[in-house]
Amino acid sequence: MNLWITLSIVIITYIGIALGEFPRMQMTRTTITLLGVGALLVTAQITFNQIGQFLDLNTLVLLFGMMIINANLQLAGFFNLAGSAILRFTHTPRGLLALEIILAGFLSALFLNDTICLMLTPLVLDITLTAKRNPIPYLIALATAANIGSVATLTGNPQNMIIGIASKISYAHFALALMPIALLGLGGIWLVLVWLYPHEFRADHFDLEEIKSPRVYRPLLIKSMVVTGGLLIGFILGVPIAEAALIAACALLLTRRIHPQKVMDKIDWDLLVFFSALFIVSGAMETSGITTRLFSSFSGWLNGNSIGLSIVTVVLSNLISNVPAVLLLKSVIPRLSDPQAGWLTLAATSTLAGNLTLLGSVANLIVAESASRRGVKLTFGEYTKAGFIITIISLVIGVAWIQLFIWK
Repeated sequence: MNLWITLSIVIITYIGIALGEFPRMQMTRTTITLLGVGALLVTAQITFNQIGQFLDLNTLVLLFGMMIINANLQLAGFFNLAGSAILRFTHTPRGLLALEIILAGFLSALFLNDTICLMLTPLVLDITLTAKRNPIPYLIALATAANIGSVATLTGNPQNMIIGIASKISYAHFALALMPIALLGLGGIWLVLVWLYPHEFRADHFDLEEIKSPRVYRPLLIKSMVVTGGLLIGFILGVPIAEAALIAACALLLTRRIHPQKVMDKIDWDLLVFFSALFIVSGAMETSGITTRLFSSFSGWLNGNSIGLSIVTVVLSNLISNVPAVLLLKSVIPRLSDPQAGWLTLAATSTLAGNLTLLGSVANLIVAESASRRGVKLTFGEYTKAGFIITIISLVIGVAWIQLFIWK
């Protein structure tokens, strides 16, 4: 291996991931990362036989299993049913905002945050537009709450899954350590948005016309809820999370009613390929010794407390996105003085950093794109006005909590 050739390919790949495309080229982050793998093979920086050892099969299986579970819950109408329940309990803007934040945060802690944004954005738009309210603060609340809520568990977002497999921290221990950060952060969202949009959240009531009841497929809903409940019990009891998720997914695929293609059509194959290619790129970096040299350069920043690691993670997460940032730092964490605290710091700050700008996480982009299809424009500036403050508050809470109660 030639360190400089590997480094050049990796840098170009990460620039492409950060930009999302290359000028005048029809490319996505997935194809850019795959081309990086191809370049590493062509230049003999890695061999084809090494690819298998670079892939983190446990993470890929966990992500795939959770996608199948989410697909069944979507087909059963669970997410729309949960969202429509908001209307039964509130008829004030502040109450609606609070319940929306709680629901998005809670569901994102249990399931993938991107899925929650995909399913709840149309409902939030239906409610706010029917009630003649400004939908923008509610859309910002959905995106930021989905991100912050996902901090709480190993299955809340893809980067937490990577960290859970690499760190071997139990589901229960992870949740107990980071759930307070998520809860306090969700409260911060409500305070910031009520302060930034005083006209929208004055204490008046609103009346809603009848919104169509969500379609629910009851047999699949019952089956999916039973399997999901069993899965969560398995997580808490310490069953390996990848194995538990795969078994639960297999149980849901055993059916006479739902054609399997309907489930497979909802799997995000693009994300799975992106993850696989990223594992190979990061594996090449580790094999070449690049990550060792990076650790040596930043060891003074990263060791001893959560602040230095948090700063590095936040910067990287906003330059190249949070999943690539976690993969880049994954090999560094075991060398810290307190690796477990390091893993928890990496999980919390890489996720919270995603709220900084509209481009900070896939969840944010899903909300913005879904809204634009309904003629509601959530601009970069409008989002960042709230997202920046929410991120700073949640990061201060997160870093302080980890430094005071977790870092030894």
